[in-house]
Amino acid sequence: MPHTLIFLEPGHFHAALLLRERHPDVRDEIFVYAPEGPELADFLALVESFNRRPDRPTSWRPAVHASSDPLDRLLAERPGDAVVLAGRNDRKISVMRRLHDAGLPVLADKPWLAGPDGLDDVRHVLSGPPLAMEIMTGRHEITATLLERLVRETDVFGRFRDGEQGEAAISLASVHHLAKVVNGAPLRRPPWYFDVRVQGDGLADIPTHLVDRAQRLVAAAGAGDPAAIELVSARRWPTQVPRELFGRITGASEFPPELGKVVDGDSLAYLANGELRARIGGVAVELTTHWDLVEPSGGGDAHAIVLRGTRAHVRIEQSAATGFQRRLVVEPKADPPAVAAALDRAVASWQPDLPGLAVAPAAGGLELRIPETVRAGHESHFALVLREFLAHVKRGHWPAELTRHTLAKYTLLTQAGARARAA
Repeated sequence: MPHTLIFLEPGHFHAALLLRERHPDVRDEIFVYAPEGPELADFLALVESFNRRPDRPTSWRPAVHASSDPLDRLLAERPGDAVVLAGRNDRKISVMRRLHDAGLPVLADKPWLAGPDGLDDVRHVLSGPPLAMEIMTGRHEITATLLERLVRETDVFGRFRDGEQGEAAISLASVHHLAKVVNGAPLRRPPWYFDVRVQGDGLADIPTHLVDRAQRLVAAAGAGDPAAIELVSARRWPTQVPRELFGRITGASEFPPELGKVVDGDSLAYLANGELRARIGGVAVELTTHWDLVEPSGGGDAHAIVLRGTRAHVRIEQSAATGFQRRLVVEPKADPPAVAAALDRAVASWQPDLPGLAVAPAAGGLELRIPETVRAGHESHFALVLREFLAHVKRGHWPAELTRHTLAKYTLLTQAGARARAA
């Protein structure tokens, strides 16, 4: 039977991106429960842009139920069988708990927690059916898949180094932008996005992806239990957002009064940047996230990943220097000819599902040349997340190890936030 999706207060553009492509098991009629206002209008406009595009148009038919109390109305009417949450984060987990207790599966954008409270609710919604699942697009990026394969190849990578010279075995860093383009148009963010009490700070938001990536790498390598996590250190710092740019992004002419404590003249201190060090399954991990103001012309987000193994290091760079495409290089550190031969054998064995993947010499090592046929942009990953969610709904549960890993991740991020606030 096809699924009928319900969108509850879709204040973040990730909600609409789940509808960027049609899904054969989802009805075209979707139900939207939200207050009247610009957030609802922006969601509907983005969905309509998918319907009107000349290439692969969708045919979504939103049925809008505008209400000052959308959650209660949704629970009373229940027009669908699964709920999507992508909006304010300060009350997200309590809403998820009510939906869970009402028997509705929930696909919820990260982060589930914006502050120090709510771990008991996370534990509750993960305790059993109905399914509660995160929107984790990074799992579907081709280089994420390749990293997990590479750390399994012990003749190529070896094992994770154990914090030699103070270096982490896994280093993940990302740079995002407040003013950016989505689906070919400037993105408008709601004013509350700049309130870290609502959106979450630099240790609550993007690190959900980075910790998830580190956990999956530890699991792929068989290096330890990804749910066994020890916090080492955490810090956060602000990006200064000028009033003019805030207005351009939000449509608001002034900073909201509730943000007065972080406003100094014509600038708002947005506490969006964070650094976290931890041991995950015994592996030393360093995670850094930073927010810049404006997306560079012709570019996008930047990423840097370093995995340090006993036989090779693996690096990913996505920046202006790589044309904002992710570039993956293996740097042999022990017996380079043997590492190169092992890498050739591994890539040859991956051809059935990654046709065209090739190894080429590069500065400092060997580059994995990724064919365009298996690359996909960030926006396209949302359809894959929806497909994964519906497959889990059909099975009736989320894999037990993912439940454990998710709870461990939010426990770590809660501890990191408390450590940074106390500093």
